[in-house]
Amino acid sequence: MDMNTNVPKDIVDKVFEAIELAKKTGKIKKGTNETTKVIERGLAKLVVAAKDVNPKEVVMHLPALCEEKGILFVPVDSREDLGAAAGLVIPTSSVAIIQEGDAKKIIKEIQTKLGKE
Repeated sequence: MDMNTNVPKDIVDKVFEAIELAKKTGKIKKGTNETTKVIERGLAKLVVAAKDVNPKEVVMHLPALCEEKGILFVPVDSREDLGAAAGLVIPTSSVAIIQEGDAKKIIKEIQTKLGKE
């Protein structure tokens, strides 16, 4: 899945729900540098990046990196929404869930809906 893919709203809602749950009960990394590191180490379970990042080059490497490592990647429209889901008062370009906590079932559901099992 690349940055231009339009993900259905119900899946985007599930992605945000997974981030919020993982933030409370598991572990997440915020920002492109942190996200890139955990992808390269193969620790990420789900990676989410915002499409409205400027310049786009900041997050353009994430989909290919996730594909190479077999990690689920989902693009979302807004840095604001992504930041809010991650519990931040500022927008963020990307988030990686590294310990699912209670979000494990939701992540599985997202994988199934995207046909990425």
